[in-house]
Amino acid sequence: MSGTPNNGHREVLYVIACGSPLARHVGRLVELAQQDDWDVCVVTTPDGAKFVDRAALARQTGHPVRTHYKNPGDPDVLPPADAMIVCPATVNTINKWAAGITDTLALGLLVEGQGRGLPVVAVPFTNAAMAAHPAFRAGLARLADWGTTVVFGEHLVPLHPPGTGERHLHSFPWELGLAALRDRSESVTPAA
Repeated sequence: MSGTPNNGHREVLYVIACGSPLARHVGRLVELAQQDDWDVCVVTTPDGAKFVDRAALARQTGHPVRTHYKNPGDPDVLPPADAMIVCPATVNTINKWAAGITDTLALGLLVEGQGRGLPVVAVPFTNAAMAAHPAFRAGLARLADWGTTVVFGEHLVPLHPPGTGERHLHSFPWELGLAALRDRSESVTPAA
């Protein structure tokens, strides 16, 4: 899937960044998505906002970075999403999303996007101990059953010991989420 549909209008990709040191580098994902001709908007969880440079991402995307629900009556400042990538996805976000909890803007958008049938890709980044929790594994399976493309596994994004995440930021494969989005599109594109 690329960000340009047949009518020439650029499709909108929401990049949702959760509270992880990896979120500091989410601009790399934005850059790759823009190279695929997506109009990218960044949304963070409240903890994700602690890691990102909001001003730099706003300059890079041309859109404000959103973290909180808007006030009633306020206009939407972002165009509607055509697809979403949650990267980095944390254990907290996966567990809440799989339970249908919408206590943050990011979770509300994910639950709503899933209900609208949007292509959604989740790329978790966590340590081996947190990834071993049964609720996390069940949440990933539930999201995948509901149509979310989950990019997770030791062969894709190797897990690291607790407390060592900072040492693994440089090797994170940012392109995997976009590749999964493209693969998803190609698998549902009708034959000509």
